[in-house]
Amino acid sequence: MKIVLKPYELKLQHTFTISRESYNVQPTLIVELHDNGFIGYGEATSNPYYEITVQKMIDDIIKVQSVIEDSNHCSPEDFWQKLHPYFKKNMFALCALDIAYNDLFTRKKGLKLYEFWRLQTSNNPLTDYTIGIDSIDKMIEKLNEKPWPIYKVKLGTNDDIKIIKELRKHTNAIFRVDANCGWSVNETINNAVELKKLGVEFIEQPLNADDWDGQRFVFLNSVLPIIADESCQIEEDVAKCHHHFHGVNVKLVKCGGLTSGKRMLLHAKELGMKTMVGCMTESSVGISAIAHLLPILDYVDMDGALLLAKDIATGVTIENGIVSYSKLNGTGVSLI
Repeated sequence: MKIVLKPYELKLQHTFTISRESYNVQPTLIVELHDNGFIGYGEATSNPYYEITVQKMIDDIIKVQSVIEDSNHCSPEDFWQKLHPYFKKNMFALCALDIAYNDLFTRKKGLKLYEFWRLQTSNNPLTDYTIGIDSIDKMIEKLNEKPWPIYKVKLGTNDDIKIIKELRKHTNAIFRVDANCGWSVNETINNAVELKKLGVEFIEQPLNADDWDGQRFVFLNSVLPIIADESCQIEEDVAKCHHHFHGVNVKLVKCGGLTSGKRMLLHAKELGMKTMVGCMTESSVGISAIAHLLPILDYVDMDGALLLAKDIATGVTIENGIVSYSKLNGTGVSLI
């Protein structure tokens, strides 16, 4: 097996702002695994919050290139377990490798990944579309530009309730809100009351990731479900989030890919928690990987490629929230 690393700069249609940062370009790394005429594709984006750059991913992968290239006869689970000790401090790089290997492995078997997992796709959830923080007029403009059945609205400003009230005037769509650690305990509990009246389905990660006492209080007193994001990064975090959150939003880049992400989601379901996967502004390479987890999800946020000015790949397509799979096997991806 041969590994090929391809860095890209993904340009966004609009400046994307959350409570702690804004950006117009998303650096990303595409990993290709070549074996006997087949190619598997994986992806992980950079992220300053987690101190991960594309160059760091490349450097860490090159250090164990020989180990990776000698692992072409493993199952995806064994591949992940073999590489995990080398990437405990860079799960983003492990994610790109894991997605590429799952893609390669199932292409060689002549199967789509969800078929290999024996999952049924008839009841897949719709994906939301994200409206980043901006002036209220700009947020309304973005909403009207993209009519959609479910919106995820980024909050963490001094006008959060006003934003949702104004957006509500322009659509009957379901709203989900993501504060990205931008609220206090009392703010969350009070906001939940108003947001519920405005047709909000749940609140994602309102408090700082390590505020477990505060989150337990919110869990017991919020009138809306609370979904973990920054508090749920790796497999051990799912059990921590139980009785602190009503559900978990698993990000593949943070947990090390599809293999570990699927385990986290199944664990959350066993605990009676809601399951969600979110994206990190990936191209269609990363977004298409997420699609194969849809049958075990309650909610999904996989609009990353829709936010780009120009995609670098083809794969799943998304229309009005409905995700359609590619005809290709594996994750269904092809680079443009």
